[in-house]
Amino acid sequence: MLTALKQHFRTWLFRRKIESGTIVLNQRRIFIIPTRQGFALAFVLILMLLGNINYSLSLGYALTFLLAMMAIMTMVYAFRNLAHLEVHAGRADAVFSGETAQFLLHFHNRSALARYQLCLTAKTTAQASLCFDIPARQDSVIAFPLPATQRGWLALGELKLHTEFPLGLFHAWSYLHFDTRCLVYPKPLPNAPLPPGNSPEGAGKHPITGDDDFAGLRNYVAGDAMPRIDWKAFARERGLQVKQFFTPTGDELWLDFSGTPDRTEEEKLARMVRWVLDAEAQGLRYGLRLPNSELPPNNSAAHRDECLRRIALFNLPQQVKI
Repeated sequence: MLTALKQHFRTWLFRRKIESGTIVLNQRRIFIIPTRQGFALAFVLILMLLGNINYSLSLGYALTFLLAMMAIMTMVYAFRNLAHLEVHAGRADAVFSGETAQFLLHFHNRSALARYQLCLTAKTTAQASLCFDIPARQDSVIAFPLPATQRGWLALGELKLHTEFPLGLFHAWSYLHFDTRCLVYPKPLPNAPLPPGNSPEGAGKHPITGDDDFAGLRNYVAGDAMPRIDWKAFARERGLQVKQFFTPTGDELWLDFSGTPDRTEEEKLARMVRWVLDAEAQGLRYGLRLPNSELPPNNSAAHRDECLRRIALFNLPQQVKI
């Protein structure tokens, strides 16, 4: 019963919720408590005050109250170090499993005070932490690192922005929870040859004469266009040689989930990620077949990203964007 009441009180006090847009750190959002050093200083000040009372030390009173005022001023400065900061979340580029996602956070400091020793810590993992400063009247973009351990959507989650500036006597903090997330692709296999295409050339590509890709040199034949002659090679006394260009075309390559030789679902998806990356790098027209969806063959960055997105979210429960 007591535990439930404490949890209800903490929920009511901190009022944590998922937010979008810009967050302004006003008085309601900033909390502050003494650190261990702060409590130790308070204990020493109490002992000093008792000694001054017992021995009627006038200079002792002055020193005690001077130290107490210094402690109160450090509390004010710790609060001012966070007060009226504006924060909003930017975009996070997709990453592969095992890499580190970089969530961009934009901090706007409109005051004439520089902000020092600000730290961001993720609630989900103690390893995700970052400290930085923000100059006066400037904006700063902070890339917050978060490990991506599995495929699917990786939410930024709740962050704690805190500081113990200037003397470490008080710990001031505020909670940030933005509705931003990052897509995590499966980690590709290091080596997975593409499946054979439908053409006898293999891999779904017929090289025909064209003007797209440089394919090497050949000896000059009467009637060849003059601009195709490699004059640099002629100057090196290599004879008349002509540049050849080819245009990739031909049958379409299908990347089929059912055609993977792996046993587990995750291994199959990792192989398909490698296929997509290699097919795109080789300029092939490729399509994607999954048990729950199909993409017609194409070749472009947008097509590659859509293929990787479908592979990353395959067989995962639908997630509402938070």
